[in-house]
Amino acid sequence: MTSYSLNLPNELKQEAENWASQQGIPLEAFMLDAIAEKVKSLNQQLNDPSFPHITYRRGASGQLVPILRGTNLRVQTVVIAAQQWSLSPSQIAAEYDLNEAQVNDALAFYNVHRSEIDDAIAAEQALEAAHV
Repeated sequence: MTSYSLNLPNELKQEAENWASQQGIPLEAFMLDAIAEKVKSLNQQLNDPSFPHITYRRGASGQLVPILRGTNLRVQTVVIAAQQWSLSPSQIAAEYDLNEAQVNDALAFYNVHRSEIDDAIAAEQALEAAHV
């Protein structure tokens, strides 16, 4: 294993020490786990070149959510606009200040990832119904 000297801001070091202590492991082991987790996350090839306008972000629950690149607009929002509100791609583009290529990419992405997005829509609708 390679040795590496690392200078951390005091506050970050204290937080890392607290987390390591809570887990009952040395700080070095905690840092190794944290770096391994970050590298694994970065190595996940989430961006599909077939859908250049789509990327992922972590939602409030920590789950990955497909969004239109450069926006915070979820793919499922575009799908709802098309399916439930019967908006055309040009109407969706105008409504959300997008171009039609972005809308069409989101709808094509949906066709490939239909069950994932349908599940997200259903879960959100169930949550909304429970709070009405």
